[in-house]
Amino acid sequence: MSNRIHNFNAGPAVLPLPVLEQAQSELLNFASSGMSVMELSHRSTWFEGVIQDAESRLRRLLAIPSQYKVLFLQGGASLQFSMIPINLVHNQVPVDVIHTGVWSKKAMTEIKRVTAVNVVASGESTQFTQLPDLSQCTFTPNSPFVHITSNNTIYGTQFASFPHTDSPLVADMSSDILSRPIDVSQFGLIYAGAQKNIGPSGVTLVIIREDLIERCPDSVHTMLQYRTHVSNESLYNTPPTFGIYMISLVCQWLEELGGLEAIRDITQRRASLVYEAIEQSSTFFCPNHPQDRSCMNVVFRANQLDESTEAAFLKIAAQQGLIGLKGHRSAGGLRASLYNAQTDEAVSALCSLIREWRP
Repeated sequence: MSNRIHNFNAGPAVLPLPVLEQAQSELLNFASSGMSVMELSHRSTWFEGVIQDAESRLRRLLAIPSQYKVLFLQGGASLQFSMIPINLVHNQVPVDVIHTGVWSKKAMTEIKRVTAVNVVASGESTQFTQLPDLSQCTFTPNSPFVHITSNNTIYGTQFASFPHTDSPLVADMSSDILSRPIDVSQFGLIYAGAQKNIGPSGVTLVIIREDLIERCPDSVHTMLQYRTHVSNESLYNTPPTFGIYMISLVCQWLEELGGLEAIRDITQRRASLVYEAIEQSSTFFCPNHPQDRSCMNVVFRANQLDESTEAAFLKIAAQQGLIGLKGHRSAGGLRASLYNAQTDEAVSALCSLIREWRP
């Protein structure tokens, strides 16, 4: 479609054009039901097929072991900051947290309402431009869980690997899930808001190991217990039906591309092109340590942190059809989000502008 722009928003983010086109073609009459998927009862056989398809494709893509449950919830990753500790904390031993920025700080705020927090590693001393060395971590024995944020949308850093812990490893993968193969068995729980790499906003994916489900005390409100959603197969209340349908289409698109190995190679190639353009530019630089740079969110700044130069760049970028390049409000600067659905055309246009533009 000639009137679509190059969308670098951090989330809600760009969706694959083939997925949008398929959703468009089915919008008024899904599966010969005579109804839009948005009109289907979540108790209908039509939607039962949708949610089962979404789960099956996620299980194949991520090679999710059978002892893990897949949940489609609401409330975003922000609600999971609360649900996780009230479900998993079963003693007064502190929760270990690897602190890499705003999102881990928000998680810590909610964990502290339930138990103490032990920051086992932090990137705060480098203003989160570099990830902490996980090999130097000393984890708390019998900690309820260890929390890590796999990719940091605001600061543009991403873990290439994860620590092996005796306590369950809990990961916020909101901004890089489905972008590369991972070993799900290394984690006790994975959670992710859908609006970056999985589908539209409104759905939160939770992958939880079965032995953790029953930790939650009965006194916790019903909707906040994982066992409620497990026993009802994510249908305890009306779920975000259209979002789950879109997830099934995105997963189908990923499978047709060749799965997570293929999309990893694609996203790494695109990120390398953008970082290379920044290095070649006389106007911009990337503040992050090369080994920690994210393939999902490329953060860059004007030389001398010149905000007027950055504002001028954003203006010319918008004129050329490149939007969503402003950095997070808490960090400033510039940011290009390169989620799975980003296009080669958008990356090429951005790279050309970065290399050639002068204030």
